Amino acid sequence: MNIALIAHDRMKEDLITFVTAYRNIFAEHTLFATGTTGLKIHEATKLKIHRFQSGPLGGDQEIGALVARNEMDMVFFFRDPLTAQPHEPDITALVRLCDVYAVPLATNMGTAEMLIHGLKRGDLNWRNIIRRKNGEKNE
Repeated sequence: MNIALIAHDRMKEDLITFVTAYRNIFAEHTLFATGTTGLKIHEATKLKIHRFQSGPLGGDQEIGALVARNEMDMVFFFRDPLTAQPHEPDITALVRLCDVYAVPLATNMGTAEMLIHGLKRGDLNWRNIIRRKNGEKNE
């Protein structure tokens, strides 16, 4: 499955800790991330990660484009709800696209725990059906 990893500055360490804890699960999938987040996760875990631009420079939109094409299966976006973000419209658009295309989205550690355990159990294999239906390769 294709999995996106995004975190606001104050949440990056939480996401790195999360991915490190579940490294064996993430290693079985294709990972994408916004710029600095992807670099920091790679440095901590040595996982292969395709990096886009940073969020404010368009990385959120690049991931959103994959969601809109049903090429992204899951998004872990650890948001900082207490800090205003200059690119808030891009963030809102990405969240909206996840809703429109029924792409599972975790914006906090609690939801991320549920998604990662579901991924491990195979609860999200329905995404493979959607991808095959749309002519995508099965990952």
